[in-house]
Amino acid sequence: MTRILPAALAAALLAFPLTSASATEPAPREPYGIGLEGLAYPYPVSLLPLVNDGEELRMAHMDVAPQQPNGRTVVLLHGRNFPSSYWAPVIKMLSEAGFRVVVPDQIGFGKSSKPLGELHFDTLARNTIALLDHLKIDKAEIVAHSMGGMLGVRIARAYPERVSHLVLTVPIGLEDYRLYVPPVPTEKIIETEDRLTAEGYRKQLQTNYAIKLPPEAITPFIDARFNLKGSPDYPRWLRAFVSSGQMIYREPVAHEIPLITQPTLFIMGADDHNAPGRPNAPEALRPKMGQNADLAKALAAKMPNARAEIIPDTGHLVFLEAPERYRDLVLDFLGR
Repeated sequence: MTRILPAALAAALLAFPLTSASATEPAPREPYGIGLEGLAYPYPVSLLPLVNDGEELRMAHMDVAPQQPNGRTVVLLHGRNFPSSYWAPVIKMLSEAGFRVVVPDQIGFGKSSKPLGELHFDTLARNTIALLDHLKIDKAEIVAHSMGGMLGVRIARAYPERVSHLVLTVPIGLEDYRLYVPPVPTEKIIETEDRLTAEGYRKQLQTNYAIKLPPEAITPFIDARFNLKGSPDYPRWLRAFVSSGQMIYREPVAHEIPLITQPTLFIMGADDHNAPGRPNAPEALRPKMGQNADLAKALAAKMPNARAEIIPDTGHLVFLEAPERYRDLVLDFLGR
């Protein structure tokens, strides 16, 4: 039986050129550049010059104007394992609702520069505010996914006057992973990540993220990572990628979430139990990690203006897995 892809998922796939392969022998990968040169994005990409810790960098971003503006702007914050192009159906949904949509690749990700120094949430927050200043946007709605949720929390806490609403889409960081996972040296993580194969990464996405999507929908995310291995700058990309994992571990935000005063909506996949670092935790502690839907409900109850919505039969990519429900929740929330 042929499976029909939802319209939102089909739009997302258009943002990623799929690699064709025979059933028995994979086609050779066309290398991407360290700035994902070779991977098409759904809208034009601009580059903002920045300086982080004395290093000159460039922050890639899409700025999508609606046909019928409502005078408001949404900033989309991507996850760790995804270039911002995966937001394609959400950009379309928000734009059709009248929002200007600003979609950055954070420094260290996607088409943005990969720094030599370490990544920090405070620096990424400052960069995002610098982008809003550059675009002359005084206040915005923040819609964030996964690791982007941790960044959204830092922005909302550090720059409360710049954020109207906060939508945390299946965020990580709802618990302090240091309570479960011992510290792991960066070089060891680099070795582990470098040994990972494309098929191993596919299994990792399916297992860790409980993604309820057909295999062809996951392939673009695998290509976005493994086509980089052909780039001469791959070691630099890999170090930046591992630095982002250390940032997640070393810079928890769970204790800050109850202090957020802006209206906040958690949208959780009922089957998402992603917990970064779980394989490195003692076996007895692993089952306690990643109870994300329950964590979101508990945190929302402590906040002055928040609620958690749990979407059944979905994992870590709820906006692709349940696009109509996601659309209704987000537009209703932002319309209040």
